[in-house]
Amino acid sequence: MKNVKEITITVEGKDWEKAIDKAFENKKKDIKIDGFRKGSVTKEIYIKKVGIESLFMDAADIAIDNAYKSIDTAEKEKMVCEPSVNIEEIDKKHCKVLFKLISKPEIKLGKYTKLGVKKDEVKVTKEEIEHEIGHICENMAEIINKENGTVEKGNTAVIDFVGRVDGEVIEGGSGTNYPLEIGSGMFIPGFEEGCIGMKVGEEKVLNLKFPENYVDSLKGKDVEFTVTVREIKERIIPELGKDFFEDLGIEGVTDKKTLEAHVKEELTKNKENEADRKYLDEVLHKATDNMKVEINEEIIESECNRMIEEYAHELSHQGASLEQYLQMTGTKFEDLKNMMKPQATARIKTRYLLEEVAAAENIKATAADIKKFVEENAAKYDMKAEDFETAVGGKDAIEFEIRVEKALDIIKEA
Repeated sequence: MKNVKEITITVEGKDWEKAIDKAFENKKKDIKIDGFRKGSVTKEIYIKKVGIESLFMDAADIAIDNAYKSIDTAEKEKMVCEPSVNIEEIDKKHCKVLFKLISKPEIKLGKYTKLGVKKDEVKVTKEEIEHEIGHICENMAEIINKENGTVEKGNTAVIDFVGRVDGEVIEGGSGTNYPLEIGSGMFIPGFEEGCIGMKVGEEKVLNLKFPENYVDSLKGKDVEFTVTVREIKERIIPELGKDFFEDLGIEGVTDKKTLEAHVKEELTKNKENEADRKYLDEVLHKATDNMKVEINEEIIESECNRMIEEYAHELSHQGASLEQYLQMTGTKFEDLKNMMKPQATARIKTRYLLEEVAAAENIKATAADIKKFVEENAAKYDMKAEDFETAVGGKDAIEFEIRVEKALDIIKEA
């Protein structure tokens, strides 16, 4: 492909000797050879006992780092992803390395305005308003202990449970005073249904089977859960009276009529936002389909890695890790990456589209644009202007953001 440049660099002579010396010094402290104290062996003895070949890969890492630094800065600035590196030859005299540098591919814009996409008309029905009011009432429901009676769908059963497979307790398959909303689908099929009809203090054994899409070690296996109900909690839906509206605390909402008006306004805003998102997705999809570009697999791979990092960051805010997610879902890392490839490709195409439209339309970010962007966003995040500017990467990053936003406005024209 035209956007791929291969550069071969041979590290030899004293430069290669220095890399081997440094590789030895880096690992010297961990070397233990009979007759020598740990970390005290000389390079000459080490090579005689173990062989110089054992230093080659560590030395190659050092040599590659130095070789990469020697590549022309202008060439490196064109790169859109990390270069691939391949060691072509290596021995005690030299190390020959091939760098593959990938720059932005050639892009040919197609039609990107007046694409014939229609935005969905927004309507809010009376049924939708009533449904949303029902949700509000559910959220304001009073939770009380159900002293008599049995577990029903919609109740929260506070349970102790122990899961066993082949008579052995499952790791992580037990809980004490666990609040389980019946009907939430949080547990495996049959568990919540099996709790229905139980009384406080009752113990019951549920003979179930783990689903086929569960973790590898348990999927499809028979499991026995011993369940004891400690408490039953039920939700009491409030009536739409004076106390309800006072507790609701929405300005101007004092009765059913004003609540309906408020809910209709909020639903309309949400639907308009959704219609805008759908319209934007469709026009971008059409414009990128009209564009011609061949994207290197390495660029897509790099975008997938970026997306996985973003997802791992989101999981960390929820108190989980990517490794835990993969284990719980039975997903392999490479499978996750492959699943992300279509979205990664779409993201790359969209980015290239906006950059090319900005260039084709000669879009500029004026000083006034930058000032407005910084002031509005700094206020939004309660930051000082200079701190916000630094946080987003400086004026160049802000200028780029403004240019692509203006390009987006052009593409969205009906």
